[in-house]
Amino acid sequence: MDVIWDSRDVILKSFWLTVQLLVISGVASMVVGTFLVTARVSPIPVVRGVGVTYVSIFRNIPLLMVFVLVVEGAPRIGLMADVPFLLKGCIALTIYTSAFVCEALRAGVNSVSLGQAEAARSIGLTFRQSMGQVILPQATRAALPPLTSVFIALAKNTSVAAGFGLVEATARFKSVKKFVPGEADTLVLFAVIALGYIIIVEVMSFGSNRLERRWRLAR
Repeated sequence: MDVIWDSRDVILKSFWLTVQLLVISGVASMVVGTFLVTARVSPIPVVRGVGVTYVSIFRNIPLLMVFVLVVEGAPRIGLMADVPFLLKGCIALTIYTSAFVCEALRAGVNSVSLGQAEAARSIGLTFRQSMGQVILPQATRAALPPLTSVFIALAKNTSVAAGFGLVEATARFKSVKKFVPGEADTLVLFAVIALGYIIIVEVMSFGSNRLERRWRLAR
């Protein structure tokens, strides 16, 4: 227990790194995912094809491969050689998570009645204006539960960064475990790290529930 208590500062710093990965990647994934879903429902076949191709590729390959591509593959061809590991981790997580955000938002777009889009077009709004002002706001509300699941998965996926030099919470568990004397203390350390992840996920679920309730009352 003494080792765990003495390591509390580095454990907290590792969770701070986990939160940074989650927040930066989450915001970036939401932005990229919004562009992707706009492309997926675009009336222009080429643009729609780009969105479909992106989602088909990155939704169907393991996150580990995306990390290998960004952290090890890109520098070998002269890309992102001087980019900090934290930013590379965020880029890898964003590339992967954006495909799932796109699909969650697309489910929300499909839930909006066709009459809404037709009404938007009848008053002269362009496709981009219709998406930004009419469709996407409603789609985001409808897609909040699946989006929450995507971001909870993102919180846990940050642990993949442990294999690429980022000392986030899972990596810190491995490093501190080497100095823990007995099995009982190892279980305590595991419980501490697991509790940290549970707190992060519960905070996200609480925020999502409050937001969902507020939007329901606003209707």
